[in-house]
Amino acid sequence: MGETGVSEDCVARRLLSKRDEPEMTGAPLLSIRGVSKRFGAVVALDDVTIDVGAGEFFALLGPSGCGKTTLLRLIAGFETPDSGRIAIKGQDMADAPPYRRPVNMMFQSYALFPHLSVHANIAFGLKQQGRTRAQIAARVAELLDVVQLEGLETRKPDQLSGGQKQRVALARALARGPDLLLLDEPLAALDRQLREETQFQLKDIQRRLKTSFVIVTHDQDEALVMADRIAVMRAGKIEQIASPSVIYDNPATRFVAGFIGQINFLEGHVERDGASAFFIASCGRIALPACDLAHGAKAALAVRPERIAVERADHGAPRDFDGVIEDVAFRGETTHLRVRAAAGEALRVSSGNDGAGFTAGETVRLSIAPGAGVVFASEP
Repeated sequence: MGETGVSEDCVARRLLSKRDEPEMTGAPLLSIRGVSKRFGAVVALDDVTIDVGAGEFFALLGPSGCGKTTLLRLIAGFETPDSGRIAIKGQDMADAPPYRRPVNMMFQSYALFPHLSVHANIAFGLKQQGRTRAQIAARVAELLDVVQLEGLETRKPDQLSGGQKQRVALARALARGPDLLLLDEPLAALDRQLREETQFQLKDIQRRLKTSFVIVTHDQDEALVMADRIAVMRAGKIEQIASPSVIYDNPATRFVAGFIGQINFLEGHVERDGASAFFIASCGRIALPACDLAHGAKAALAVRPERIAVERADHGAPRDFDGVIEDVAFRGETTHLRVRAAAGEALRVSSGNDGAGFTAGETVRLSIAPGAGVVFASEP
């Protein structure tokens, strides 16, 4: 697991090629336009615009306090925006209370009724709708099959595991057939192994039911694995909305680059030589495929550890600069290296199985291919 919480196997499992990036077609199911919200002097949301398509699994991702849960509560109707518009299926939700919106919300605590059985918890909302006993029995049976809890109908919440409670809460939230399901950190209470298993279960359930999911999470792994598109938030604003592969490979801002997965930032400037462009860092000169920055502009090159090629010093391959290995961490499919470049930069490098033979103190050659990193203008 990387320092920011994204595992390499997660990246390998989930990332798609750019040509496979999902695009929303047709009118959006959920349309958020220019929404802002303040709590006293605190700006929770600042001019947020998002569209979510029918049948889409959409993630709101960001650090604590970025506004993602506030946005979820606005969609559900538990809070009112100070400005902007929220529409579901083309209908303005400004005057619609929570119980009249075609949405349901699954809370982080699950909020199951402790005195009711699994069956009764799932059936609760259906009874409020006035469904017949036969309709309720059929719907509960259908959902128990979907969440794989058949045979547990008579158990109470205190007789269930954490993962089973999570699935009961999910079935209850889906029982009334909402067009949009809102999930607030739904996996936070699960241990790591169960959380990883449940990520795929949630995605499978969402695909089977074709219900739009909007999930709030601060866990990059969850967002990369489950979401069709991700909105990365920071301080009440949207930094980038894109597919997981684009968020990872082509972050729009330095914040997004640093928030998603492990990454190295090399400080330097851009140098142009005719049609060619180079990034000049203290450790070396790195070719760029294209760059909009002017000659001499101060910049930072962001490059993922797995995009830095590493070879032994006696290897004849071209290299951009040399370094000395300070630490080696074997992690099964990959080996992580911490390499100190001659100019002093400490770089994280991820190598395949062949990297297991590297040792601390060894001198290595490093190279960064054109297009392997993303250049950001240095902030003034």
